[in-house]
Amino acid sequence: MPPSDATAPHTPSHLQREPRGRYAPSPTGALHLGNARTALVAFWHARAQGGAFVMRVEDLDTKRSREAFVATNLDELRWLGLTWDEGPDVGGPCGPYRQSERFGRYERALARLEAAGHLFACYLSRKDLQELASAPHGAAPVYGPAQRALNERLGAQKRGAGKAPSLRFRAPPGQVAFTDLLAGSATFDAQRDVGDVVVRRADGEWAYQLAVVVDDLEMGITHVVRGDDLLPSTGTQLLLYRALGAPPPTFLHVPLLLEADGTRMAKRKGSLTLSALKAAGVRPERVVGLLAYSLGLLAEPTEVSAQELTASFDVGLLQREAFRLDEGGLGWLYGR
Repeated sequence: MPPSDATAPHTPSHLQREPRGRYAPSPTGALHLGNARTALVAFWHARAQGGAFVMRVEDLDTKRSREAFVATNLDELRWLGLTWDEGPDVGGPCGPYRQSERFGRYERALARLEAAGHLFACYLSRKDLQELASAPHGAAPVYGPAQRALNERLGAQKRGAGKAPSLRFRAPPGQVAFTDLLAGSATFDAQRDVGDVVVRRADGEWAYQLAVVVDDLEMGITHVVRGDDLLPSTGTQLLLYRALGAPPPTFLHVPLLLEADGTRMAKRKGSLTLSALKAAGVRPERVVGLLAYSLGLLAEPTEVSAQELTASFDVGLLQREAFRLDEGGLGWLYGR
């Protein structure tokens, strides 16, 4: 563990005992129903504990983020019935609340990791990694000894040709484990399951994994609620917390809301959004009621406000499997 110093990301002392949750939309489009469902669970969980709820804008990807969607997303969440104590529109003691305004904080964390010997320059392209895996059309495997060896062989040549490297965090030997509030215990082998992950891309853009750890740490977030498609990334984040000398938050990974065909919802494929529902005249209480039903919090779809379910929220009631939003659910939503 690196020694403590003034450059280390840290939780402000006045926040260390307060339950704090957050939701962090990416302004790359209007929020779909799956996004809304996760936001509701994060909101209910924070409020049920008597804690603060923080809104953060994850506009880290400068190429895909759009300024117009920052306001759109906040308006959608307010329409749904969410309120927050801190955020880009209301301020707070842990700002700024937009990742695009926090790059200096990531620089300081990166310098700390580099000084402790956790980073190395990687000159391999995505094509290099796919060819090494003999899977040109598939996902690259965990970055490990074979990838490091190839980087050593090609690095000097690519460096001489002027290629900028990405920076990777070197996975240490050993395991990381945590207990999810819904999924239970999980253990990752750092080198086999996580590998050496990018913390800064070759084009200079910050990697999500480093940014989210720094942000949650400096904002004093005690509980992270998100979709269970992100559960595998928890191992990476636990390693980064450890390297930065900080305790991780508690995690709650929620099973996804799926399309009728069983595929996951996504902005890029035009999944049903809060903005579209609002424009169609659907009441927000109807959206909340359907989503609460899909989570196992209501026995049947019922019109209810987000605020009304705060007191009765119980993690133990949450469904442990994904929920398909079929034509029957959509019909109820639209009052058909």
